Amino acid sequence: MKIETLTKADNQNVQKIIISKIGELINHKNLEPGDKLPSERMLSEKFEVTRSVVREAIQKLEFYGLLKSIPQSGTFVANIGVIAMNGMIEDILRLEDPDFKSLVETRILLELKTVRLAAIRRTDEDLEKLKVALDAYNQKVLKGEDAVQEDLLFHLAIAKASGNSTMNAFMLVITPEIITNFEKYHVCDKGLSQRGVKEHEEIFDAIKRQKPQLAKAKMKAHFSVLYQYCYNV
Repeated sequence: MKIETLTKADNQNVQKIIISKIGELINHKNLEPGDKLPSERMLSEKFEVTRSVVREAIQKLEFYGLLKSIPQSGTFVANIGVIAMNGMIEDILRLEDPDFKSLVETRILLELKTVRLAAIRRTDEDLEKLKVALDAYNQKVLKGEDAVQEDLLFHLAIAKASGNSTMNAFMLVITPEIITNFEKYHVCDKGLSQRGVKEHEEIFDAIKRQKPQLAKAKMKAHFSVLYQYCYNV
């Protein structure tokens, strides 16, 4: 099957093909750390795919630290040896899309860390953003409207307040998929939204008072339903 004839449903397979081809290109041209890759336009013509497909593949390799894109300059091979790079590309190609339960489990593990850090490191600006997200959630719940997105925006504000850019990035990666699937898998019924208002306020208060252990305990209590979903306890 030619790459250009693949449907949208095959996008992940196309991306893996392009990632593999970029790896082959790096090996064939004996590119060293710091060497520049051909432009997205040239790669799209060479691989006979759209530039957006090439861009997605490059972004994924950049996410894993194998490439580095510099605005107005181009994309460069990261400071990593060829053997290590080939091994990591093989691992990336073997990765499967995470199932929803795995995403939720990852979210729980991340947030128990980020909320503790947020309570230690939060700034006045972080508190203001948390309050805005908290109020947006409360307003939706009081109106009886779906507040899944507002809920997750509050948790993203906590991740940002943690001051850990890597944890924040992971949260940003998994959040869209969680939003898409929350109702599909019926993880939380609407009756829990009212309880969520109180729990969010308790988490906010612990962060505001800079009580890391309390913040972690309140977050763990907030995730009780998700714990049951992931671990059947």
